[in-house]
Amino acid sequence: MAPLLNGYANGASRHLPENPFLVEARFSDIPSQIDIPVTGLEAEEAVEVNLEELLDDPTELCTLLEQEGVGKHYWMVIALAYAKQAKVDHAIEILSKGLGTLNRGNPKEKLGPLSLTCWLYLWKSREAPRVVPEGQNVGETRLKDFYLQAATGSLNEASRINPAFPPLFLARGVLYLLRASLQPPSKAAAPGAPDISDRVETLRQSIKCFEDALRVSAGRNMMAVLGRARAYFSLGKTAEALDGYQEVLLKMPQLQDPDPRIGVGCCLWQLGHRDEAREAWERSLDLNPNSKIAHILLGLYYIHDSSHYATTDPAFGPIYKKAMTAYTQKAFKLDKEFPLTCATFGSYFMMVKSWATVENLARKAIEHTDVNAVASDGWYLLARKEHYQDRPDLTKANDFYQKADMARGGGDKGYLPARFGLVQIQILQRDYDGAKFRLEKIIQQSKSTEAMMILGALHAEDVFRTQANGIKEDKSAEVKKATTLLEAVRLAWKDPLKKLTPDTSVLVYLARLYEVDQPEKALQCLQQVEQMTIDDMPDKEAPDGVEADEVWVAKLREQLSPQLLCDIGCFQFNAEKYDQAREFFQTALNACVKAGERDEDIDTDALVTTISYNLARTYEAAGLLDEARQVYEGLLARHEDYTDAQTRLAYIELRQNPTDDGPKAMAALYETDSTNLEVRSLFGWYLSKAKKRAPNIAEDHEQRHYKHTLQHHDKHDRYSLTGMGNLYLTTAREMRRDTDQDKDKRRKTYEKAVEFYDKALQLDPKNAYAAQGIAIALVEDRKELTAAVQLFSKIRDTVKDPSVYINLGHVFAELKQHSRSIESYEAALAHNRASDPQILACLGRVWLLKGKLDKSPSALKTSLSYSHRALALAPQQIHFQFNIAFVQIQLAQLLNILPEPQRTLEDLLKASEGLEEAIESLGEIAKHPHPPYPRHDIEQRANMGRNTMRRQLERAVQAQREYEEKNAAKLQEAREAREVEMRRREEEKKRVEEQREEERRKVREERDKMALLSKELAERRADEERRREEAEYTTDEEGARVKRVKGKKKGGRRRKRGEDSDTGTEGGDGGAEKAKKSRRNKKKAGSEEGSSASEEDAGVKSKKKRKRLARRGGKEDKFKSQEMVVESDSEDARQAAAQLTNGDEDGDVQMPDAGDGDGDEQTGVRPKSRKRVIEDEDEDEDEAEDGDEDGEEEEQEETSDKTTAELDGGHLGGSFADNPHGDPVDESVGAAGDSDARVLAMSGAPTVLS
Repeated sequence: MAPLLNGYANGASRHLPENPFLVEARFSDIPSQIDIPVTGLEAEEAVEVNLEELLDDPTELCTLLEQEGVGKHYWMVIALAYAKQAKVDHAIEILSKGLGTLNRGNPKEKLGPLSLTCWLYLWKSREAPRVVPEGQNVGETRLKDFYLQAATGSLNEASRINPAFPPLFLARGVLYLLRASLQPPSKAAAPGAPDISDRVETLRQSIKCFEDALRVSAGRNMMAVLGRARAYFSLGKTAEALDGYQEVLLKMPQLQDPDPRIGVGCCLWQLGHRDEAREAWERSLDLNPNSKIAHILLGLYYIHDSSHYATTDPAFGPIYKKAMTAYTQKAFKLDKEFPLTCATFGSYFMMVKSWATVENLARKAIEHTDVNAVASDGWYLLARKEHYQDRPDLTKANDFYQKADMARGGGDKGYLPARFGLVQIQILQRDYDGAKFRLEKIIQQSKSTEAMMILGALHAEDVFRTQANGIKEDKSAEVKKATTLLEAVRLAWKDPLKKLTPDTSVLVYLARLYEVDQPEKALQCLQQVEQMTIDDMPDKEAPDGVEADEVWVAKLREQLSPQLLCDIGCFQFNAEKYDQAREFFQTALNACVKAGERDEDIDTDALVTTISYNLARTYEAAGLLDEARQVYEGLLARHEDYTDAQTRLAYIELRQNPTDDGPKAMAALYETDSTNLEVRSLFGWYLSKAKKRAPNIAEDHEQRHYKHTLQHHDKHDRYSLTGMGNLYLTTAREMRRDTDQDKDKRRKTYEKAVEFYDKALQLDPKNAYAAQGIAIALVEDRKELTAAVQLFSKIRDTVKDPSVYINLGHVFAELKQHSRSIESYEAALAHNRASDPQILACLGRVWLLKGKLDKSPSALKTSLSYSHRALALAPQQIHFQFNIAFVQIQLAQLLNILPEPQRTLEDLLKASEGLEEAIESLGEIAKHPHPPYPRHDIEQRANMGRNTMRRQLERAVQAQREYEEKNAAKLQEAREAREVEMRRREEEKKRVEEQREEERRKVREERDKMALLSKELAERRADEERRREEAEYTTDEEGARVKRVKGKKKGGRRRKRGEDSDTGTEGGDGGAEKAKKSRRNKKKAGSEEGSSASEEDAGVKSKKKRKRLARRGGKEDKFKSQEMVVESDSEDARQAAAQLTNGDEDGDVQMPDAGDGDGDEQTGVRPKSRKRVIEDEDEDEDEAEDGDEDGEEEEQEETSDKTTAELDGGHLGGSFADNPHGDPVDESVGAAGDSDARVLAMSGAPTVLS
């Protein structure tokens, strides 16, 4: 539009202004008034029309124009004057009437008005609503699409007249851009597949139109460059878009409407350079303080910056306030209809719950935007508004969320917050499977921690729901998924770049998931919740001192949730940390009191009752039975029917008085509440401990009790089923197995026990006691030891009971894995069973088996030690006395058969004493009323020890004594020889160490000497260098350091051929001139002989030069000119020499002085001057002078190089490199553009078309 107005052909012949920062506002060329010539009057008379105070109805003005038959210029100027005052409809009406008057003339006269009409329709399209406003009918409102179709009609009519009319290319490109903004974004295509959606094709057509506009304008139409950059930005080609915006900024730095800096900032934002984008927008705001786009974009920058902090963080408030008040509010004041500002400001009113304002701003953003993302934000605001109502309309919210997602492409390319809102709606509608599916898609694309948190919570709730309903379904997969997701969220909290705020609900879910299988991790989660809650408390400054600190922590804990403290105490109890558990339970009771004071609606009585019961159980487990009794009695005083407290009191009474008051308490408890399954379970346990063995299982009181429970109370009572299995297992173990009938009956009893265990496991797959019963039956009945080991190993990881380790020890002993059996028994002892004589007896047995297998007397001695410990704990047990006697006899037998080198006389004597004790013990055991074995067998074993073994041991003692006396001398000699050898080795080791120390000392001394010598040499060289510098340099009148000028030395150097004087190289230049002329004559003569001769001559000179340098320098690496000598053989050197030789007919070529820094008059210098300087040096100077002159040559070479570089740089510049036609560009504009470009480059910056 502007090119037509100003009379330029789309910018093709328009030059940039002399002042590059001169801002041209839109419609600046519209005059304040226009004279319309009137027919019939004198030629100089006309009607003056004021274009600043136009009529509201242009009909009269149009009639005047029609009657006078004015040209198109008048129609267009007046239409633009109306457009300048935002009366676009009147402007379109004027142009329509003007086109009617132009139908009678040349059709090409209509091109300008048609093109202008197209631009006005495009203008109206940008201001028209995108969708039908709320409360209006479809036929009453003209949408953006209507004006785009009208613009298309005008454009097509102009194209039919002249399709190559230059302004049409730019208009068609903008038309395609606006049309693409109404098309939905393309959904994600398959990897590698091209995107062929309508929107992408439309944007590609717009790029083609903009490139055509650039082609016809010879690349000078900056509006076309901006349009192409905008199209690239919409296609996601941010780098190409950035290049376009920067090109416009370089060539038209004064352009502010539209401002390419806005596009540079947007491109940088998309590329991840957020700070550089802010700098570009701030620069735009500096140039135009009333730029609404720069204001809102800077507001978005600071809103994004505030999102890195939690709302409770002190840094959040100032940043967010700056974003809303300094920028967003200012942008809203500048233009209350700007869609991006409305969408941004709407989020603020969403937080303050101003629903009417949110509705209004969201509708404006949706209706007036040309950007799909802004429309998406508007739909999202409407969805959140419906979602957050007290009575939300979920259907509307779901519809708005879907529209917000589709506005950004939907599917994998959609709007993540909108999809997240859809998940929340699905959860509210209890569509959990749909929510899980959508969350999994979100996590695959974005790794959103919020999505992972909700998905993990959904899986966890599914597990908890199944457990609460008692459904027997394997939920291990859901547990694993929930744990993995929630742990990933927990790990993301530790990333300082993400600045995430930890959520305690995640830790609570993890604690519940870890509760059964990994209680340690569950406890860690709850402790982290405790610490996070304490950290969030205000006024939590700790006092000084450790004791004060502990009191302070205890006081803070009283402000926490009583449920949290109770849960931590329960985990400490299960970990057998009773002291810590007791502290938490006591603190939880105090927290209940504080919570009741803060909120009277809390049911503190239920909390106090539960926590008090847990505290009493902790006292009980810690052995503080009196304290536990006191707490239970306090609970019963408040709640008389609290059965659990009554049960624990009866159990404590039974432990403290097992023969008198304990049984009475149990009977009273059973009579009080015999229908309670917990009471019946405790009573069944009591019967198993107090009953007498019945010969028939049907007459057993325990069996009758369990049977009555299963028949009349609960047939699925797991405790009764397990107890029945234990009864049948014990009965089968004690049954006779003499005949096949006995064995068959015993096998069926084992099978009956296994049936009860299996039923209990079906009801509770984690019933470790039932699984242990099956493992015992496998060992005792079928001897399936390997399968039993696997079962016991799994049970050991679940149940912390000594019986599991004892059973494992039994099985390993049967498998002859004595070491593992010993480990299992000792583990059982470590579980508060150190005083259990049965386990000690089992250890004695397995050590006996190990000793007999390995023929190890030490193992038998260990077995004897454990047997003595078992007897000491239970002296009335006659079978423990038999165990000691049996081990003593086995030890005597083993020592008797061992060879003399593997035993000692002392061992034999002790074994003899033990044998006598065993014989005496066996005699006493045989007289006992209830011996462990048949009395006859025990007496026979005693007689064998008294007769046979005693004599064998006496002979072994005699033989051992003779063996040791005989070998005593040999042993002494060997011992002495060994001591001598050890002393010799020690001396040798000491001598070698002394030698090494002496060598290290010498090395240190040598290093010290070398360091001192190096220091002296360095000081000497520094001194010599200083003296030589003082001799070579002096200070001139200005205080600068310069080289001394040497005079003629005595016995000066020999003259070269052709020299007429003895003047040195630094004295005048007469000799040098003659030498140069002589060499030039020779070269000129040589060149006439042909190129072959010149090449041969160049080769000879190169050889001579190398010989000179070798003779003068001594070391080759001392001369920097060595590389230049090699370079002189190159083709470039020969060409340079030929040019110098043939360039002047007179043979005189003025060479620049290598030491002269003034290069203004030396226009004929060639880059290869270094070779010429080297060749002018004297080859016959003295050794003393060679070094000084070589330094001067190097200085001259460097100066010559600088001069050459300066002269070469003088040829740069002249025109822009990207102006292929060589069009003249004002130098001031180029400088300004370069300056802006440098600023952008420094900021790392690359912009969006407003």
